[in-house]
Amino acid sequence: MVITAVKAVQKRFEDPAKFPFSLVYQDTKSPQTELPDHLHDWYEIVYVYAGTGTFFINHTFYEMNPGAMFLIPGNTVHRAFPDEQCPVTSSAIFFAPQLIQPMELGESYSLLRCFEQVRKTKSYKMEPSSDQQAVLIQLIEAMKEEQNQQLPNYRVAILIRLHDFLLRLNRMVLSDPEPEGHRRRDSSSEPAWVRSILGYIEANIGSDELNLAALSSKAAVTSSHFSRVFKQWTGMNVTEYILVKKIMLAKELLMDTEDTISTICVQCGFESESYFYKKFKLVTGMTPSDYKRSHR
Repeated sequence: MVITAVKAVQKRFEDPAKFPFSLVYQDTKSPQTELPDHLHDWYEIVYVYAGTGTFFINHTFYEMNPGAMFLIPGNTVHRAFPDEQCPVTSSAIFFAPQLIQPMELGESYSLLRCFEQVRKTKSYKMEPSSDQQAVLIQLIEAMKEEQNQQLPNYRVAILIRLHDFLLRLNRMVLSDPEPEGHRRRDSSSEPAWVRSILGYIEANIGSDELNLAALSSKAAVTSSHFSRVFKQWTGMNVTEYILVKKIMLAKELLMDTEDTISTICVQCGFESESYFYKKFKLVTGMTPSDYKRSHR
């Protein structure tokens, strides 16, 4: 569903009730075919085989390069910008978190820990070794084969391979206790003020001071220049971007806290409850009350 007033797209998946999993295999992206800024409640893993480009995830820019892997937790704004001359070929795995049920086996962490880690560190890019890449590519191919052949219990077979995939990602994360704030675009790529402003918005999303005039003043550029460059790098104008980030925060608070909708409205910086309800439903297709009930 494309949102008319907000350029971020709430990505939909086919038949999620039957099996909340999707695999887009070795797809070559071009700037013309890539989705605009979008978000979804499912988790996403992207592996890059070839090509170059930029990946905008949450509020950070990353180089897309062969062998790179991106972990994108649910409810995270992201958009790929493939290079026109050397477009990216990648596979993307999507799954609902409830597909990975916790198992009490004496372990202190779940298979989703790798996503918890990237959400905590805000570092969404991994660069597996060549040996690790070979194993991960094999598992992707095995999932694709099961998806194509649809032999008896093929969904179980896909789930087993997904568990194996996540197990290996978790071990990679655990073996690197201090992940770098991985690797934004080259420092000469996006203007420093864009990087600074994105971080400022992230840290102050509930503030009522987030508007074009205040942000362009903070960036020490004119409002017209701010608007043009901000949209060039993020794919959204600043008003749309701030609204989507507020809705994302509201979704997290509705799922993870017992706060009232009135309290969450204030925490996220909405001017009134009626305005909050209207914009939340515009972006998500649900009212805050319905969203809270459906995720409990």
